[in-house]
Amino acid sequence: MNWLRKLMYGRYGVDQLSWFLLAVYMLLTLLSALPHLDLLAWAAVLAAVWMLYRVFSRQFIPRRAENARFLHFVAPFIHWCKLRRTVRRDKDHCYFKCPNCGQYLRVPKGKGRITVSCRSCGISFEEKS
Repeated sequence: MNWLRKLMYGRYGVDQLSWFLLAVYMLLTLLSALPHLDLLAWAAVLAAVWMLYRVFSRQFIPRRAENARFLHFVAPFIHWCKLRRTVRRDKDHCYFKCPNCGQYLRVPKGKGRITVSCRSCGISFEEKS
């Protein structure tokens, strides 16, 4: 294990973009096994080479900038997934989106028609909980 530590010393290593490229590589490799999709194997190889280049790179600043751009690009999707998971797990509350500012608001279930006030913008609207 010491040889791996010596190999990776001074290298960038693995981040979120590298994990995403690994997942893309595995998906494209599986899809390339289907008939008439041989071109996907080359795309999978390109994803793997890009991932390995990033992992073994010694240029920290450009790799961090790439990862930051990737995270900025996928942030709305990650936020949406986390919100869906929260709503699915929370059986005691209803979630509403403020029509003015878009903030998500949580209210208790089973209270009938209630007036919801947004804490961000101060607007009030009626919803059924």
